[in-house]
Amino acid sequence: MRFEGTDAYVATDDLTIAVNAAVTLERPLLVKGEPGTGKTELAKQVATSLGLEMIEWNIKSTTRAQQGLYEYDAVSRLRDSQLGEERVHDVKNYIKKGKLWQAFEADKKVVLLIDEIDKADIEFPNDLLQELDKMEFFVYETDQTIKARQRPIVIITSNNEKELPDAFLRRCFFHYIRFPDMETMKQIVGVHHPGIKEKLLTTALTQFFEIRDQQGLKKKPSTSEVLDWLKLLLAEDMSAEDLKRDGATALPKLHGALLKNEQDVHLFERLAFMARGQR
Repeated sequence: MRFEGTDAYVATDDLTIAVNAAVTLERPLLVKGEPGTGKTELAKQVATSLGLEMIEWNIKSTTRAQQGLYEYDAVSRLRDSQLGEERVHDVKNYIKKGKLWQAFEADKKVVLLIDEIDKADIEFPNDLLQELDKMEFFVYETDQTIKARQRPIVIITSNNEKELPDAFLRRCFFHYIRFPDMETMKQIVGVHHPGIKEKLLTTALTQFFEIRDQQGLKKKPSTSEVLDWLKLLLAEDMSAEDLKRDGATALPKLHGALLKNEQDVHLFERLAFMARGQR
């Protein structure tokens, strides 16, 4: 069972090595990187490549680790007891299985994605240490231990919004997805926009990387944003010549796909103003 990438996802050599190492070690793969660099998509493509089902757990600031195991609905049980419902006698009717439980009880190996773990409380990763390590947990309400039938491939993503505990990091295989260089980006664009003219692609990506390299930029545009930008350029049937900037503005055409706040837009407007003043 080896991941080699897919036709829909350009995986670098170091990324495929990381995925396969995590699978071999049977440890969670912790993937970090800028937003929009394909961390979530990686899990989907690993599942596709290996022919496995994927179970996705999207983490929010309010998410608790217990929700990944199960939740006991005591309020509904109390209400049903007051109404004389027959189902109240079986506590299992009030247990809601979490994503980890679903992954553990699957008949076949699955890919379990724990997406954006750094959004949750700092204690969240520590609360999952034993469950991810031993691949089992105890349900107190039913007095049963849930063990994984097949150890899932666990992929955990983080945008680096907060540091993760050392004890958690020790149990993971770590990989940082570096931002793609020009050649890798061309391959990625080729997957999403096959047949795009080379001159247009080179001109657009040159402008894109110039924007990313601009000092003082608050939010650098990501891979997903350059793909959206190129989609707009193609929809407008623009050529490489159409992308040339006339000196009146340093902003690229359809810049709203790349620059997502007014500070960055004003930065490029000031650069154009200063360039005109130096002439």
